[in-house]
Amino acid sequence: MNIKKILFATDFSTTSEAALKYATALARDSGAMLLIVHAEEPMPPLVAGEVYMLMSTFPNPELQILLDKVVPSDDSVRCEHRLLTGMPADEIVRFAEEENVDLIVMGTHGRTGLRRLLLGSTAEAVLRRAPCPVLTFKQTDHVPAEVG
Repeated sequence: MNIKKILFATDFSTTSEAALKYATALARDSGAMLLIVHAEEPMPPLVAGEVYMLMSTFPNPELQILLDKVVPSDDSVRCEHRLLTGMPADEIVRFAEEENVDLIVMGTHGRTGLRRLLLGSTAEAVLRRAPCPVLTFKQTDHVPAEVG
């Protein structure tokens, strides 16, 4: 498999931080570009009479600052940051298609049962619809300090 572009999707969780180590190692070993993305889900407008009020500005500049701080631990890995707006799974899949990504790496919280039903699973939706292979990482109690 010739990997030129890896999309790493982050939700800024500790699981995402751990998955970044794997994405970095894969990008380093293959010489791939690492596209680091976060998808901001817009809040629906509040209706007050006939006036629509948006509660915040999109894209959120604070999220862009957080996203820019997500960097590979290896300085030799080339990366770009993109803040996407929309339903996370939809935006990750759309971006992967537009950028001709070869691999998606993302963390998963491993929710099951009612919690998964109520909260949904972005990772599962991406797995089902992605145009390329998807590597999901579920954090355990022990995360290796260095991968590869």
